[in-house]
Amino acid sequence: MADDILLNKTAIIERCLGRIDQEYKGHEQELETNFTRQDAIILNLLRVCEAAIGAAMHIVRLRHLGVPQESREAFTMLCDAGILNEQLAGHMRAMVGFRNIAIHNYQKLNLEIVRSILDKRLDDFRQFASFILQMTSDE
Repeated sequence: MADDILLNKTAIIERCLGRIDQEYKGHEQELETNFTRQDAIILNLLRVCEAAIGAAMHIVRLRHLGVPQESREAFTMLCDAGILNEQLAGHMRAMVGFRNIAIHNYQKLNLEIVRSILDKRLDDFRQFASFILQMTSDE
């Protein structure tokens, strides 16, 4: 049976990744100069992060894996339970670190890190969304 919460989180991830692609692809050079585009990209990155964290927390609760004391711990618990592989869990934990910097120290946000995420790490979110969909279809 499909879990509505997980399906909703997956839809949010997919929608926000689509918005990031619309704003970034073909406009890569504008990241530093177009602040409206920059804000749209960062806002959607934050939404993707929040949806992934919410999904991880929900899976931890459904599987009775414990109570994470911080967001990144949910991904560790999924990995320790053999639900999520170590590489993806590590990438998702790093994403939590980025989210914390983006939320709490927006002025110090390094655009080179944002660019690196946009160029190299968005597939982690796609992989996580696929993992969620596969998990919900198996149950």
